[in-house]
Amino acid sequence: MESNMPIGLNPQTTQELTKGLNDLLADFQIFYQNVRGFHWNIRGKAFFELHAKFEELYTDLQMKIDEVAERILTLGGRPMHTYEAYLAATDVHAVKDISDGEEAIKHCVAALSVLLLRERALLQLSSQSGDEGTNALMSDYIREQEKTVWMYRAYLG
Repeated sequence: MESNMPIGLNPQTTQELTKGLNDLLADFQIFYQNVRGFHWNIRGKAFFELHAKFEELYTDLQMKIDEVAERILTLGGRPMHTYEAYLAATDVHAVKDISDGEEAIKHCVAALSVLLLRERALLQLSSQSGDEGTNALMSDYIREQEKTVWMYRAYLG
């Protein structure tokens, strides 16, 4: 199989993958900023538990943001890097002034649902294209996020 890319993938397919990864990057960035706000503004009886949980979540999101951006670069693309671009591409709703823990967790579940849909589409595309790097990344994210959704839904009752 002939390829113009040093990593052996079809350049046309990688453009589609980088577009999807940039959309995922936008989703992660807006979710990250939402979670920072939850961490800072949380109030109530579950403050200590949720304050720590949100810090754990945004730290994980920060790592994933970097991984996705680096994957885009690996595929020969350019990662988005402005909030204007993120807001135009994301399906995660930007929220503000959330201090109620239950409401914040509901927003997290909604954002994770958006991420999972996007990641499943990327998993299918990367699988069809023979892009094992993106495939492995999406598979790992899906496994982790499915468990997180289960745990957050259990917390909500």
